[in-house]
Amino acid sequence: MNALPNMIDKETGQGLPRYNLRAANHGPGDFELEVWQVPSNGTPYLKKPLRIAGLRGRNLALIEHRVLRLLAKGGVQLGSLKKNDQAHYTLSEDLALNLGLLFRTLAPMRNRENMRMVADGIEAMGKEEAAYWLGMAMHRKYPRRVLMALRFLLIDPKARMKE
Repeated sequence: MNALPNMIDKETGQGLPRYNLRAANHGPGDFELEVWQVPSNGTPYLKKPLRIAGLRGRNLALIEHRVLRLLAKGGVQLGSLKKNDQAHYTLSEDLALNLGLLFRTLAPMRNRENMRMVADGIEAMGKEEAAYWLGMAMHRKYPRRVLMALRFLLIDPKARMKE
């Protein structure tokens, strides 16, 4: 496991939230990625790691190239994992928010074209917008409604008519 430094915001001098990416290989074609928020000075209410989101199997395989590209931009290089291996990586806040929202939104989806449109929309989001939607999905009484609203906004109905 990587050493997780206690990051300090240069402008305010306050501790920042810290995030981990946990990667696991469960077997051939069964890869899993999870985003976790870990306790830090910036999150004093957090006493143990909190799972933000995860994706595994077919849905991850459909967007794996996008995730790897986002991780590479963030300076995270996933090594090759053997069966039943796990690895932990430190993520920046921006990357953790985008991946967490992407994983939560895509997890129940089945239509490939709709998944592509939602992934495009989430990748185009800025930090504030992704934080807003992820916060709504994590802290509302009915998070499925929030995620469905986001999917509804990001899926172009005209694209389905062209088929």
